[in-house]
Amino acid sequence: MGNRASQIITETSTRSVIKGLTWRLVATFSTIIIAYLITGETKIALQIGGIEFVAKIAVYYLHERIWLRIPFGKKSLPASCEFEI
Repeated sequence: MGNRASQIITETSTRSVIKGLTWRLVATFSTIIIAYLITGETKIALQIGGIEFVAKIAVYYLHERIWLRIPFGKKSLPASCEFEI
């Protein structure tokens, strides 16, 4: 049959980066709101959000790339079922 490598659907590192950035924007906004509600200080809330944004982008990217190497929950599809999203 077909080459096994052509049957596995995976993500590029660029896709992982874009997913990480969009999620971080949503998550950081909620962190800023929570920090503001706790401190009452806009400047402190923005600083906390900025630090959290940068740190968690790296952590998320590594998490995604590690999970791509784990076979759990992955299925091979026949070559005729391949498609792009």
